[in-house]
Amino acid sequence: MTILKIGDKAPDFEGIDQDGNSIKLSDFKNKKVILYFYPRDLTEVCTEQACNLRDNYEDLKKKGYEVIGISSDDEKTHRKFIAKYQLPFRLIADTDNKIHFLYDTWKEKKMFGKPYMGTIRTTFIIDEKGIITNIITKVKAKEHAKQIIS
Repeated sequence: MTILKIGDKAPDFEGIDQDGNSIKLSDFKNKKVILYFYPRDLTEVCTEQACNLRDNYEDLKKKGYEVIGISSDDEKTHRKFIAKYQLPFRLIADTDNKIHFLYDTWKEKKMFGKPYMGTIRTTFIIDEKGIITNIITKVKAKEHAKQIIS
């Protein structure tokens, strides 16, 4: 597994969205992509982050961005999350963590001193040529769109 950095070509992947449709990064050729990895649907911080992207979605679209969220939750949970918060973008169900491994976002974390494996909240900004132009690792959920745009 290679650690991705700014200037690298974003690894292509294929996943399944909330509606069971196949989605690949290469489907977004000639478009800018916000690829954001988050731990869990319907949890406090993940909801704040998704709602911030939702609330700023039109501005992001005007700047040419497509937004794609990825977590290890399944399609059914993604559909509930989208319905409850009217999210206008697609969410990928990466239940086997293949995309997480490609982007090095599945790592050991600790809760109450006990180690476990989970998603490291990370956002990759990818340009029209598929090159990573920014990697946000210190995500501020309530102002994430501002972090992306600035």
